[in-house]
Amino acid sequence: MKDILIGGLKEMGLTPPEGAVDKLCQYAQLLLEQNQVMNLTAITDPTDVARLHFLDSAAILTWQDPKTGRSGLQGKSAVDVGTGAGFPGMVLKILEPSLSLTLVDSLGKRVTWLEKVCEELSLDGVRCFHGRAEELALEKDFRDGFDVAVSRAVASFPLLCELCLPYVRPGGVFLAMKSVESTAETDGGAEAVKRLGGKALPYFDYPIPGADVTHRLVPVEKVAPTPKGLPRSWGKIKKTPL
Repeated sequence: MKDILIGGLKEMGLTPPEGAVDKLCQYAQLLLEQNQVMNLTAITDPTDVARLHFLDSAAILTWQDPKTGRSGLQGKSAVDVGTGAGFPGMVLKILEPSLSLTLVDSLGKRVTWLEKVCEELSLDGVRCFHGRAEELALEKDFRDGFDVAVSRAVASFPLLCELCLPYVRPGGVFLAMKSVESTAETDGGAEAVKRLGGKALPYFDYPIPGADVTHRLVPVEKVAPTPKGLPRSWGKIKKTPL
């Protein structure tokens, strides 16, 4: 796994901080051990974990903010909405220690495990919260509270925008991880993006080294505060997407 990560990160043009690859390997070991008693991932081969979880998540660091021409995460505050087993947030934090990270998930057992992982890896500047994304987004410390929101959750683009954009302060960005077949879905979410105070930025397609897979990052700039009343309850979000 270590060689795959070192080679993959180099191919992506990323230079990991000292000790970061070892921490990723330790994270993978903790993940696969815990997965035997808790459903964290369907990917259990260490090689696939390295490529399809870690390198896929790391690809966000290769995206450049068009306003600055630099990585959109360096020194920023970020929230990972629906983080699950910690993807992409934990990988981003390990590879970009300057990131101030908040992990949000609706399953308390996953959040408790992530807190233990942060302790095991000696990661500072990470907060783990158990709660529903649409409810936390209404709270003062979360709404308009982050430079960046990221999500790898499996949901349609309009739903993800309603769940994630309220967390982003104006001038920040929401980064949705999608497939390259998502063009119709994301284009169809244009009205949702507009209503939530966002502005779509160009797609960013990236190959995962060694996996023969290309994924897509869909950036949405937050240009105005999200109107009151959004996000709605989960039932309404699912029943009538924006």
